[in-house]
Amino acid sequence: MEKNSGIKRLFYASLYSWQGFKSAMANESAFRQELIAALILTSFSFYLDVSAYERLAMIASLIMVLVVELINSAIECVVDRVGTERHTLSGRAKDYGSFAVLLTLLIAIAIWVLIIVN
Repeated sequence: MEKNSGIKRLFYASLYSWQGFKSAMANESAFRQELIAALILTSFSFYLDVSAYERLAMIASLIMVLVVELINSAIECVVDRVGTERHTLSGRAKDYGSFAVLLTLLIAIAIWVLIIVN
């Protein structure tokens, strides 16, 4: 089977990304909550007296939380697809994904606090 290329590949990649967004919105409450927080905080960042670079760092940190949350959700989907029985490796995979989300949240908080306080 021949792979898509050029504009056709870009079209299908965009379609799959949109499907991923819709699925995350429908199935992942943590993603929905973090997206709402990101939208509110992004809007709030434009009322702060910060440089463009600081605002970029603030907004990028929020986007990174969303990215890692999606990767964590993907890991959980794959683990659940393989089997629903409890397994040490499955639990570790899910815990690692959760810890990655926590780390990005802590980084985002640190960036926001540092910029606002400074």
